[in-house]
Amino acid sequence: MTETENDSLDAFLAGIERRALRMAEMATRDRDEALDLVQDAMLQFVRRYRDKPAAEWRPLFYRVLENRILDWHRSRKSRGRWWVSLFADDENGADPLEQFPGPGADNPLHVLQREHSMNRLNVVLQALPLRQQQVFLLRVWEGLDVADTARAMGVGEGSVKTHLSRALAKLRKELSEEWP
Repeated sequence: MTETENDSLDAFLAGIERRALRMAEMATRDRDEALDLVQDAMLQFVRRYRDKPAAEWRPLFYRVLENRILDWHRSRKSRGRWWVSLFADDENGADPLEQFPGPGADNPLHVLQREHSMNRLNVVLQALPLRQQQVFLLRVWEGLDVADTARAMGVGEGSVKTHLSRALAKLRKELSEEWP
């Protein structure tokens, strides 16, 4: 691997690390476990896929991370929990949570309403079956297309569409009062 390719791989991993940690932390509800899972996923990804074209790295990395999370859940015989941000990255790839106004920048009533809405969304997402949660996170939160989501999850494109449709229908039904 050339130095330029190493730099590119380092930049990719640095850019995905924070979001991957958030996903793992929501799935495990344990920051230390999440850190271990992300580190393991990154090491496994680099060992297996560093020679793949950079355009394929994102879905491959999420496939590795998802497998690590599923293995973690299997070893603990429990179901995973996922949480999602309401926001998607802007076209520059900036993380919208970093751009979110700090305390005191918003009307306290708006802050309370937003917090209530996010808590409600979290409850509804946690009630979704794991596959629907995963598809929703990868398609909506991470912005992967159907083909990349299917590759990341190891399922067919039709399955991705079905799970996303069901997840969105459930979210619309349960959250219609929150976001009319």
